[in-house]
Amino acid sequence: MSEQDIATRLAGRLGRAAALSLIAGTVGGAAVLAGEAFVARHRRYAQPELGLALRATVGRTGAPPLRLVLLGDSSALGVGVDRLEDTIGGQLAGLLSEGPTGRLVHLSSVGVSGSRSTDLATQVARALLGDRPDVALILIGANDATGMRRAADAAAYLGAAVHRLREARVEVVVGTCPDLGAVRAIAPPLRQLVAWSGRRVARAQTTAVLDAGGSVVDLGTETGPVFRADAGTLCHDGFHPSADGYRVWAHALLPAVAAAAAVASRH
Repeated sequence: MSEQDIATRLAGRLGRAAALSLIAGTVGGAAVLAGEAFVARHRRYAQPELGLALRATVGRTGAPPLRLVLLGDSSALGVGVDRLEDTIGGQLAGLLSEGPTGRLVHLSSVGVSGSRSTDLATQVARALLGDRPDVALILIGANDATGMRRAADAAAYLGAAVHRLREARVEVVVGTCPDLGAVRAIAPPLRQLVAWSGRRVARAQTTAVLDAGGSVVDLGTETGPVFRADAGTLCHDGFHPSADGYRVWAHALLPAVAAAAAVASRH
C-alpha cells in the first residue's frame, strides 16, 4: 500500500471520527438544552398580584393630567412586586410627578402576563377605549424571544400596534426586549441561546418602532449590565424584575417618556 493510500485512508478515518464527535456533541448539546428548557418551563414563577390596582392617580392636582397607559407582558403589570409604587408604571408615575414641573399622572395598564407581540392588537383596542391616553409605554418581547419566535414577525406585530396608536394621536415609547442573559431562572447554555434570541428581537423591534413613528429605549443595552451584576434586580423567581429592577428600568425609560409627555401636552 502506497503512502498516498495510507494517508487517504487515515484522512477518511479522521473525518468519520470528527463527524461522529460532532454528531455526538450536537445530540448531547440538544439534550442539555431540552433538559434546561423543561426545568425552566416548570419553575414556579411570580404571578400577577390581583390586589394591585391597574388604575391609579399619582401626583398633585392643579396641572393638566397626563394619561399614561402601559401595554405588553408581565412587565407592564409589575409582576414580581406587590405594591403599586414598586411596579414600572408606579415608579415612572412617581418620577413624572416629582419636581416643580411635575405632572398629575393618570396611570393605567392593559398588559397581560405572558403576552407576545401578537397579543398587542387586542391591548391597543382596550387602551383606546374611553379617554384617549397621552402616552403609551409598550414593554414586550421577552416571551417572543424565549419562545424562539421569528424576530421579524414579532417586530411586525409591534410596529402595527405602534402605528395604530400614533394614528390615534398617542405618543408611543417602546422598551425593547431586555437582556435575557441576565436572568437566573434559565441555566447556561440555554441562557446564552435565549439572550441571543432576545438581542435579535430587540434589533428588529427598534427598526419597526422607529418606522412606525414611535420612540425606542434599548433596555438590554441601557440596563443589562446592571441586571447581570446585581442579582437583587430580579425577584425571587430569578426571571421577573424586583422593585430595584423596575427602578432601574424606570430611570432608563424616564427621558423618553418625559419627552413624549412634553410633545403630547402641545397637542
